Amino acid sequence: MRITITARHTEVDDELRAHARELVGKVAKLVRRPHHAQVIFTEDHGEAAVEIEVHVPRARVHVAKSQAADHRSALDAAIARVKRQILDEKETPRARGNTRGRSKVSETQ
Repeated sequence: MRITITARHTEVDDELRAHARELVGKVAKLVRRPHHAQVIFTEDHGEAAVEIEVHVPRARVHVAKSQAADHRSALDAAIARVKRQILDEKETPRARGNTRGRSKVSETQ
């Protein structure tokens, strides 16, 4: 899986980049076949922000944004949010099976 890390209007050291890559890699293991992920570090008026996007099959994208005093805290909060999104999706029951052979009359009875 490809992980892209971007810094906008701020400098991010290599240690934080490696930490972000490790955390996103762990979260991506929860998905069956992740396509790619993107981590965007920004800073606006002294407040650090992180946005994480994890692209998964069937054109689904999990997005988490977080703001904090520093980038590491914002990264940890965003990771927790995207992890919750992925786990909630895994627990949601989906309709399975072929419903084409059934008639609508028999379903209402």
